[in-house]
Amino acid sequence: MKSPSTHPLMLIAGNSNPELWEEISEHLGIPLTKALVGRFSDGEIRVQVEESVRDAHCFILQSTCAPVNANLMELLIIIDSLRRASAFSIAAVTPYYGYARQDKKVKPREPITARLVANLIENTGAHRLLGMDLHSNSIQGFFNIPVDHLTAANLLCDYIYSDGWASEDCVVVSPDVGGTERAKYVADRLHLPIAIIAKRRSEPNKSEVIELVGSVKGKRAIMYDDMIDTAGSVCNGALRLLEEGAKAVRVFASHGILSGEAVKRIQESPIDLVTVTNTIPRAPEMNVNKIRHISVAPILSEAIRRNHMGMSISSLFR
Repeated sequence: MKSPSTHPLMLIAGNSNPELWEEISEHLGIPLTKALVGRFSDGEIRVQVEESVRDAHCFILQSTCAPVNANLMELLIIIDSLRRASAFSIAAVTPYYGYARQDKKVKPREPITARLVANLIENTGAHRLLGMDLHSNSIQGFFNIPVDHLTAANLLCDYIYSDGWASEDCVVVSPDVGGTERAKYVADRLHLPIAIIAKRRSEPNKSEVIELVGSVKGKRAIMYDDMIDTAGSVCNGALRLLEEGAKAVRVFASHGILSGEAVKRIQESPIDLVTVTNTIPRAPEMNVNKIRHISVAPILSEAIRRNHMGMSISSLFR
């Protein structure tokens, strides 16, 4: 066991997910640092940290979820303010990392926004990033600073097990080929078979199921993904799974973006239950019987504590 750090731990919160930040503060037993994160009259972001952060380990709590651009700018401006205030180290804790879906060029003249955001965070002055279930593992390589890539998979597996969905009549399903590695991790942990839905995207947020690899006949299907945005993929996938003989479908994902008509689609779909974490705040319209939110505050709190103490966090991945 390493001795306690001589640099105080300080939590500086943005406006993206205040309920989660309060939970993290309670778990760590450390109050949020007093800071003004507001707006000037013309809409520009105004930041003023109201306590000394000199020589402190500063952890900025900020998901870059909707409104994405405003929350990203808040994060960057807070980083800059801490750097100029002589913080000993600055870690960006981004439970949801926005702009991650464009992590490579698929068509000519497309940007790689995941790398752009990494450059912005790093060049502004962050010394470390703590993220959760990044859309692609390759995003870690976009940073030249340490990245602690946490996952909610183990927590979600606990809920799958406690729900009674880890028995022999269950199968884990990846809603697309790109998510096979994530689904395989869950299937291996729960000792279940895996199936894969192959789909075609005609344009962003629109998909079409073209093939199912593996058997779901007579089984309860667990669709597992990193995020649910418009819910088109999971709802279309659920219909296909039932057509292929599945008895029931539940969906588990780390990030519940649930934009547009997502909640309505889920409510009208044959999906039994959708479980997501609180990396993105729950809007009032998400309080419906088919959507369950669970908290990742214990995981994030422990990762922050171990970083501050200079301890390994690998046990959080097991």
